[in-house]
Amino acid sequence: MELNALLTALQTHLPEILRWSGAIAKRLRHFNIAVENKTSGSALTDALTLADLTLQELIVAALRDRDPLFRECRIEAEEKTGDLHRFAKDSPYVISIDPIDGTKQYRDKTADGYCVMVHLRDSETVHYSLVYIPETGAQGTWVEAVQQRVVCGSDDLSRPARDVLDDMPAIDPASRPDSPKIYLIGFQDKDTSNAELVSATGLEGVPPEEMPGSIYDHLATGAFGGSLIHTPNVYDFPVSLHIARILGGDAVWVHNGESVNFHEHWMDERADMLRLPGITACSANPQTLKTLCELAKDWSKVRYQD
Repeated sequence: MELNALLTALQTHLPEILRWSGAIAKRLRHFNIAVENKTSGSALTDALTLADLTLQELIVAALRDRDPLFRECRIEAEEKTGDLHRFAKDSPYVISIDPIDGTKQYRDKTADGYCVMVHLRDSETVHYSLVYIPETGAQGTWVEAVQQRVVCGSDDLSRPARDVLDDMPAIDPASRPDSPKIYLIGFQDKDTSNAELVSATGLEGVPPEEMPGSIYDHLATGAFGGSLIHTPNVYDFPVSLHIARILGGDAVWVHNGESVNFHEHWMDERADMLRLPGITACSANPQTLKTLCELAKDWSKVRYQD
C-alpha cells in the first residue's frame, strides 16, 4: 500500500465524515444516553454513551464504503460497534478511532471541549490526524496534522469541510506560544498531587478536572505546552504525539527519554482498551520534555496499584 495515496484518501473523505459525526453528537447530547459498561474505577475512563457507539458505527461504515484503501488497513476503535471485521487483520497501517474523546464532560454537560477523532499510524509514528470539536467556537473547530503541517481553526458550515481546512494557515512553530501548562491524566488518585509536583518544577500541572476540554487544539495553538500521561491509550494519545513532532518536539517515555513508538501495547481489561506501557511526556518544547522526564523517571509504571 502506498502511503501518499492513503493520506490523500483520508484527507478527501474524513473531514465530512467527522463533521457529520459531530452534528450527531450535538443532537444526541440533549437526551439521556449514558451506558454502563467499563469498570476501571476511573470516572473519566468508564464514561460511555450511546453517542460513542453511534458515532463509531457511522465512522466505521463510512471508512468501509468510501475507499477500498481503508479496508486494507487494520482498524483500532475504542468501542466494539461497527463492521470492524471488514478491515485487514495484518497491515503496516492502523486507522484508529476515538468516537468521543472527553465522554465524561460530554455526558455530564460540564464543558464543550469533547471531540471526534481519527488518526493513521504505523509501528513507529503517526502519519495523519484529524480532530473535530463540534461545540468549540460558533460552528466547531478543526485540528488537522499531516506531512509537516498542523492547522487549527474554526469550521464554516456553509463550505465543504475540506475547503475550510485547505484555507487554514499552518501553525508556525517559531511564533506559536509556549505555555507552561501540562495536562496530567491516568495516575488514578494521584492526578492532582502529581500535577502539583509538575507545578513545583516551574511548569503548571493541570489535572483532568481543571482541563477546559480535549488537549489537541490547545496543544496545537500553544495554549497548553504538553502532557504527562500514565499508560496512554492508542486511540487518542497518538494525535498529541503527532502534533508535538511536527511542531519540533516529541513524545517520550519518561523512564529513559526514548521516543514513543507502537511496537508494544497491552490490553487494559478494566477499561477494555489498548494502552501503551509506562508514562509518556509529550511537548513541542524539548526542554519541557527534559523537565518532565527528570521529574517522573522513577514514578511507578504500574497503572493499577491494587
